[in-house]
Amino acid sequence: MPERIVITGMGTINPLAHNVEDTWSKVLAGESGVAPLTLFDSSDLLVHVACEVKEFEPTNYLSPKEARRRDRYQLFSTVAVQEALYSSGLEADKLDPTRVGTVISTAIGGINSIYATFEHVYKGTARRINPFFVPMFMPNGAAGLAAIDHGFQGPTMSIASACASGSDGIGMAWLMLRSGVIDAAIAGASEATISKVGVGAFDRVGAMTRKGIDNFIPQPFDRDRDGLVMGEGAAVVILEREYAARARGAEIYAELAGYAAAADAYHITAPAKDGAGAASAMRGALAQAAVPLDQVGYINAHGTGTVLNDLVETRAIKSVFGDRAYQVPVSSTKSMTGHMMGATGALEAILCVHAIRENILPPTINYQTPDPECDLDYIPNQPREMPLKVAMSNALGFGGHNSVLVIREYN
Repeated sequence: MPERIVITGMGTINPLAHNVEDTWSKVLAGESGVAPLTLFDSSDLLVHVACEVKEFEPTNYLSPKEARRRDRYQLFSTVAVQEALYSSGLEADKLDPTRVGTVISTAIGGINSIYATFEHVYKGTARRINPFFVPMFMPNGAAGLAAIDHGFQGPTMSIASACASGSDGIGMAWLMLRSGVIDAAIAGASEATISKVGVGAFDRVGAMTRKGIDNFIPQPFDRDRDGLVMGEGAAVVILEREYAARARGAEIYAELAGYAAAADAYHITAPAKDGAGAASAMRGALAQAAVPLDQVGYINAHGTGTVLNDLVETRAIKSVFGDRAYQVPVSSTKSMTGHMMGATGALEAILCVHAIRENILPPTINYQTPDPECDLDYIPNQPREMPLKVAMSNALGFGGHNSVLVIREYN
């Protein structure tokens, strides 16, 4: 029987807060991270709101010199990794550093650095390109920097699977741990796509809401949903083989019991209409965890608030759970954090851990008008207290990526 893989640390910075505890409190309070765009002038766009990380000062975490050498997505990763390691008590000098892996994923990478560099090219000032541009835009840069910062010498990588990147990064670490390649891992994702090119591009593909703040956005699973609100931030967990965590006396928050991924093989941006890929990933993760359907007590949905995603994900859940789908509470915490692209799945895994530990399910806020085709229990607007032992976290992405994590109470 494969050894259990446990979660011993968590860290985040996101549109709601700069740490895990405050994030969870604001999620239970149903607070929204949506606010007017401040990171750039959006006057020539049709989208003027986002879920930005607020009041962020990189020099609270790094020297001014080092902060200037990192892209915004790498700065977010730095914060989340520091908190996760602190909460876990994992120290490089007390471990074999070659047995600690680092998987910090991203869907896009250093898009802000890319944009700034191309401005120099277009203006004819290419000689002023930041000499650190290459490591700043590299999708693997956050993982490499985390390993360098903390001295971990095991496998270090980034998984790029669009909005499933964070879940797949955690899943890849889980696979390495189960296979015995490593004893511990820093795993998660970071994203900072709120820029003129990021917002403009996602709006052009038809994925973003153009409603203002007064319209209570985003609206996952609501009949009047019309698109996502872009977010940013990072989330990281510390994973360990159970024996290693117990041997060092670590506090174990939960067990990462299962992971699976599957492809739609259908369309580069639209999900398969029957949700077959998402359903396959859910079934695979439950099989890996050896969890029967009747033990799943909560699903943290991908739930972007786009017309197609929410309908297809609902169909996929029904395909897997049958009639029991109507008895499994489902919610989209993107209704509060916005869609943090590749990082959201990692944050939602953390929220599942808290839901299990505190027996409280987070709500889907902004839910006002039921959609006859999205007819599951979406925990509308208020958190719900109920016993919870097993939670599922779904992450779906452009390219037909589907990634699912199953998190179980540890005892």
